[in-house]
Amino acid sequence: MNVLACDIGGTRIKLGLCSPLGEIFEYQEYAAEAQKGGTYLIERVIEYMSAYNGYEAISVSTAGQVNPADGSIRYANPNIPNYTGVQVKDIIQQRFHKPVKVENDVNAAALGEAWIGAGRSFEDFICLTFGTGVGGAIVMQGDIYKGLHGNAGEFGHMLMYPVTSTEATKWDSMYENYASTTALVKKAQATYPEITNGKELFAKINEREGALLSLLQSWELDVSRGIATLIHIFNPPAVIVGGGIMEQEWLVGRIANCTKGLLLDSFTHTQIIPARLGNKAGLIGAASLFHRNI
Repeated sequence: MNVLACDIGGTRIKLGLCSPLGEIFEYQEYAAEAQKGGTYLIERVIEYMSAYNGYEAISVSTAGQVNPADGSIRYANPNIPNYTGVQVKDIIQQRFHKPVKVENDVNAAALGEAWIGAGRSFEDFICLTFGTGVGGAIVMQGDIYKGLHGNAGEFGHMLMYPVTSTEATKWDSMYENYASTTALVKKAQATYPEITNGKELFAKINEREGALLSLLQSWELDVSRGIATLIHIFNPPAVIVGGGIMEQEWLVGRIANCTKGLLLDSFTHTQIIPARLGNKAGLIGAASLFHRNI
């Protein structure tokens, strides 16, 4: 059967039909306009879904913490105002009268990689995505480990450094404030204020800009410290790293080498590899919630 898959992010809404082989067709992207709030966002999702036919179920990958019991949004950060509490599954199910499953976007991406991507050779692995923040997922025996309330894998909230300023908060020491693409771009802007995103940053780096190469090395060390911490905790066969910035395999290789230097010798067998499914990983992983059970 075909599944209508939807990936809801703070920037884009992605839609497509997914076959039982993980092929995405009739793919479309739309601006999310997430700043207009959670209710507006879901209304747009339903509008865009209404253009599709020829499917038997609906799967949704979404930003925010998802309540696995009812498919609602347990928590969403201010990037999508008033999204917390939105009953995503019920709203979509009542509109289209099809089976609906909802999953957190990083969990969905990890499931996609487990199904037909970089994780298909591993029963267990850790998945990290580097972008606006740092997302994470734990795959055990081919499925997501969710923890007590379904929120396991919030690796972006690991505490990295002591908070020394009296004006600082616990959030200031979190991993994503050092290891995200946002953090790297923000540091680069001190020297190159015209840089606004990771693509522009790496165009400069590829031109061998000395100041940025030094900055990149410092960022890679922060990224590697987080990955090394997770390897020492989970001892996984693989760590899969994704996000647009990690599509440059030379960068993944540098981070892998840096991480290896931080590990105890008995932990150095973990592979650090790039994700393979790109920006369709969430769609494919969400659809896999139905297809893997066929």
